[in-house]
Amino acid sequence: MKQDIHPKYGRVIFRDINTGDQWIGSSTKLNGKLETMDGEELPVVPLDISSQSHPFYTGKGNFLDTEGRIDRFKKRFAAPVKGKKATKAEKAANRAKAEEEAPSTEEAPAAEGAVAAEETPAE
Repeated sequence: MKQDIHPKYGRVIFRDINTGDQWIGSSTKLNGKLETMDGEELPVVPLDISSQSHPFYTGKGNFLDTEGRIDRFKKRFAAPVKGKKATKAEKAANRAKAEEEAPSTEEAPAAEGAVAAEETPAE
């Protein structure tokens, strides 16, 4: 194994910022504010979510979306709003629907006594 290519690995304090719970663990993230826990001065690694605050583990249905992922998803896949430009797929679907609904010119009978434009004499 090559020497001096791996990051340093040491003890840190993990702190869930939502619940305030903290525990000692190991990590390669050794930079951060130093605090004393159990008589040891260790760097603190803040966590947005952990097993202490995750809805799956706590049984609570609320989830704090700190990065806006849910809003971005809803915005991206929301139902089309009136006045919004249609996408290429929507335009193609609308064209196909209009063609199906419109009567074709070949099937429409000509009115009696009407002369087609091709049959009119040119002056």
